[in-house]
Amino acid sequence: MKRLLSIELQKIWQNKASRILTIVYFLSLSLLATVALIEFDFGVFKFEAAKSGFFNFPYIWHFTTYIASWLKIFLAVIIVSMIANEYSYGTLKQNLIDGMSKKEFLLSKVYTILVFSLVSTTLVFVISLILGLKYSSFTEIGIIFSDLEYLFAYFLKHVAFFSFCLFLALLIKRSAFTLGFIFVWFLGENIGHAILKYQILGYTHLDKDTTPIDFLKKLFPLESMSNLIVEPFTRLNFVKSVTTTVGATIEKNYAVEPVSVVIVLFWTCLFLLLSFYILKKRDL
Repeated sequence: MKRLLSIELQKIWQNKASRILTIVYFLSLSLLATVALIEFDFGVFKFEAAKSGFFNFPYIWHFTTYIASWLKIFLAVIIVSMIANEYSYGTLKQNLIDGMSKKEFLLSKVYTILVFSLVSTTLVFVISLILGLKYSSFTEIGIIFSDLEYLFAYFLKHVAFFSFCLFLALLIKRSAFTLGFIFVWFLGENIGHAILKYQILGYTHLDKDTTPIDFLKKLFPLESMSNLIVEPFTRLNFVKSVTTTVGATIEKNYAVEPVSVVIVLFWTCLFLLLSFYILKKRDL
């Protein structure tokens, strides 16, 4: 494992674009701490992030993992480029000639995905803990370390998404086309669902989100990954107060649902198996 991981990390660090993206990604994660400095006035309304409840334990685990998960596109570009460069520069064929098996080649990519995801999760944990200890109104040990399942969901979400990127990169072999296909896939899941639900099946926007087609959408790869960590903003008391004032109600399950974890684990395993199948069958 150490040898394979070392080879991959050297490839990433020696590639200027990948090195810059890696640095930008982890610096961007570190900048999460600056959210606490956000303040602005809007007429009689004054907003101070540090006093808004964003950093209260255990809510902060939900908030930071949700925000930080949007930054994973930086690492996705690295993963995709890493595979594309293997084909473009012939390093994949050279590695196989030098004695690396196709299984070891895939494992080296998987180990890299796991390390990136683990380091990212650890950094989010440390940043969240520091912010929480400084700004949270609740600092009891039991409260601080509750809801840590969001960190597990964050880790799994990254591993699953990068496995998806790995599969597509091996399938398409071109980084630009792969990233474009990921975007098209995302649009396809959402637009396809909307067309099928409202245009073909005839549901209205007033119908509750409990139709069979809504359940089917939750089985899609990117949607299931998204459902691991739902948006946290409507959990805040001041948001609930505003919605209650205008006569609206918000009914949402904010927990990390076991069914979502199972679905994402299924897709992760499938993408890795398909990646190995492509490597095994393709004439390199």
